[in-house]
Amino acid sequence: MPEGHEIHRFALRQAEAFAGKKVHVDSPNGGFPDAGVLDGRKLLEVRALGKHLGYHFGKDLTVHVHLGQFGDFWEGQQPMPEPKGALRFRMWTRTDWLELRGPTNCRIFSDQEWTALEQRIGPDPLVDGTDPAAMFALVRSKKTPIGVLLMDQKVVSGIGNIYRAEFLYRARIHPDRPGRDVSLLELKGVWKDAVTLMRDGMDDRRMVTTRAKHRPHPRGVALDEEVHYVYRRQGKPCRVCGTEIESKAMAGRTVYWCPTCQKD
Repeated sequence: MPEGHEIHRFALRQAEAFAGKKVHVDSPNGGFPDAGVLDGRKLLEVRALGKHLGYHFGKDLTVHVHLGQFGDFWEGQQPMPEPKGALRFRMWTRTDWLELRGPTNCRIFSDQEWTALEQRIGPDPLVDGTDPAAMFALVRSKKTPIGVLLMDQKVVSGIGNIYRAEFLYRARIHPDRPGRDVSLLELKGVWKDAVTLMRDGMDDRRMVTTRAKHRPHPRGVALDEEVHYVYRRQGKPCRVCGTEIESKAMAGRTVYWCPTCQKD
């Protein structure tokens, strides 16, 4: 499932191609029955919020998209290819086209539904000026492990499995530690990492979470095998202390940690 930085990158790129222009919309596989309502309208704005995208066409006309585990976009410039496969949603202008396949959700939201979504999900580190106070308070009120809470989109938006493992490692927090036992200072560090590293991931199109001094090749761009501290490194030595990285199932995914750097 794409993490929040990828969703924001989609929004920026698609806004550049389509926002402020009249667009054509259809649904070759029939999975988006309201395509005709939008065809020929001007797309006003593309919004990203956590792992959600919104294509705003006017009052009570926002196409909500959640890619889920299998959804993905295909994009390009004209000429547009012939529709193939389970093509749910297609949008195009004279110059650009976009195809969406396999999303968990793709339907029109009313303004009320979009507002309810904004109120339901947690703070998004990639939205400028976001106040993380609600996240801090919620985490510190819970017995739930912090490794579970960081994957809960009602707590914080956009963090997925890779960033969960890496943020906790960088903060030296064991994923099993109850949220109420995570200090405010530690949470501020996690939030700061999220703002910085997810923004870098959006700009660079790479999820690099290691510090240069902890890489075998500290100069220049990180190699692909150097970009993470613990994610998918179970059984390998910690980059800092040499202890074998461990893993287990948590919140429906696999979490990774160093038992020395992140003592329980």
